[in-house]
Amino acid sequence: MVRAALGMAVPLALGLLAHHLDLGVFAGLGAMHATMNDRAEPNALRVRRIGTAVLGSALGMLIGTALQHAHVDTTALGIALTATAFAAGALSATGPRGSAAGMLLLVSAALGSGMPLPHPRWAAAPMMPAGAAFVFVLGLRPAADPRDRAIAAAYDALARMLADLGTPQGAASRRLLTARLNQVQDLLPKKETDPRYEAALAATEAATGLLWARRPVPPEVADVPARLARAIEHDSSEVTVPDWHPDTPARQALDATLRTAADTVAGREVVLGTAPAPPPDPWRLRARLLSRASTRYGLRVALCIAIGQTVTANYPLSKSYWLPMTIAFVLKPDLGSVFLRAVSRSIGTVLGVAVTAALISLTTNQWALTAIAALCVALLPYATAAHYGLTTIAMTPMALVLLQLGGQSSAAEFWPRVLDTALASAIVLLFGYLLWPERPRHRIEPRLVDAVTTLRAYLDSATSVTTAGRAEVWLRRTAYRSLADARQEVQQGLAEPPPTGRLAEQWLPATAALERLGGAVAAYAAQIRYGGRVPDPAEIDRVRRALDELAAAARAHRPPTTAAARPAKPHDPARSALGRAADELEVLLTG
Repeated sequence: MVRAALGMAVPLALGLLAHHLDLGVFAGLGAMHATMNDRAEPNALRVRRIGTAVLGSALGMLIGTALQHAHVDTTALGIALTATAFAAGALSATGPRGSAAGMLLLVSAALGSGMPLPHPRWAAAPMMPAGAAFVFVLGLRPAADPRDRAIAAAYDALARMLADLGTPQGAASRRLLTARLNQVQDLLPKKETDPRYEAALAATEAATGLLWARRPVPPEVADVPARLARAIEHDSSEVTVPDWHPDTPARQALDATLRTAADTVAGREVVLGTAPAPPPDPWRLRARLLSRASTRYGLRVALCIAIGQTVTANYPLSKSYWLPMTIAFVLKPDLGSVFLRAVSRSIGTVLGVAVTAALISLTTNQWALTAIAALCVALLPYATAAHYGLTTIAMTPMALVLLQLGGQSSAAEFWPRVLDTALASAIVLLFGYLLWPERPRHRIEPRLVDAVTTLRAYLDSATSVTTAGRAEVWLRRTAYRSLADARQEVQQGLAEPPPTGRLAEQWLPATAALERLGGAVAAYAAQIRYGGRVPDPAEIDRVRRALDELAAAARAHRPPTTAAARPAKPHDPARSALGRAADELEVLLTG
């Protein structure tokens, strides 16, 4: 938050001192866009994340300022912004970084087409990367490696899950552990592995088997990952695993993986028997850009922008860029429910305008307004993590204050922004939500198919005689991330009105069953590798058939009508968790 405040305040202050506040405003915009996409990551990853977002922002500003300088008419402007919206929407559907770059491409193109240009006019786009570079420099971390903190946090989450074995909190602890492991994976370069991370994955596999079996372990064993976390954070002495005589394949697997983790944290070389993820496919981004999902989303954004530009052309608005800018923010694909974002955006704008009007009534001093803008940007990291509506409440005053600093607005023009926002939200709700064929089956069910496909690949690798233990690490992470994405899509759907909410509710039992099956496959793999369990081909074939049936049901848009009751008692340790999870999935599919 301090870095965000400085990133906005310093460019504006330099602009005031140099009597070029217009340049300071554009540098401040670049700083804000960098702040929105900054994370606690290694510097190389920060460069890629911030650079991708600001590159899209600067390119959008080039497009917008070129359109304004050419004095194009409203028709040509509408066509150009609609084409930009299609490209931005298609890019947004390729992943988190593409989502940030695509949104800022469209936002900056809209701003550049309507905001007064600086002097010289060509400086608008270059000033944005300059402001972003300042934010990056402020966040340089020459000493501490955030990967160590992230790995330690993963071990802490593992300790929490082990402590919650056999309790109702076990499932929530497992989801927290999955999120922590995802964070570590995001911090690791594509071609680099960390033995501590791989050991944590192996221990997680073993612990998952005990979780679904509802069988606790001694407290001194459950505390081992927490002590490993402290050793990683403080580079302290070696951690020893107590002798506790494990008596089942799952407990034997946990004992073996904890000892392996202790060895890796102590710096000893350990043969983990796994292979790193394959190198990234250079054609992957192009394939995503040309996929049906990207094309469909690009058309969705383009339609909303085209409608918005038509409204702007026929009913002139005082700030024509506010409408497409709001549409871009509300339609960002990875921020949750479009319906809730549209409502939250409208309410947040009303509150933000009220706050801004109150502040402007007290002072219009440029230095005071600079401090207010810095304070608003400082609130963004907190607001973004808390709620989308709070983000809007923080961003609206910041945007209006920047307009005031540039002499582009007055207090009397603040309240029309509420009308603009309400109009943009209505366009999104009508043309981008209700009437657009982006139905739940295009969102929830493809996620479930992906989860089933990756889980089946993980099962095949874990139980294969020729490939067991070779590629399981990255297959397991791919499967678990797909399961997490499917659950997130279902949870977002539950927050929307029918038919999305109703369909999400119907798919929720299948999502929960898939998560339990994913845990059972992880446990099975750990028991085969470390606990001496012999794979049962008949049992594995049952799971494959059940997964194929579930994938077919998702492709045919046939959600299960009943849910299998999850067992409340520990199961027979002689029987694998995989068989019990298969029972649940079969009952779910035949109900």
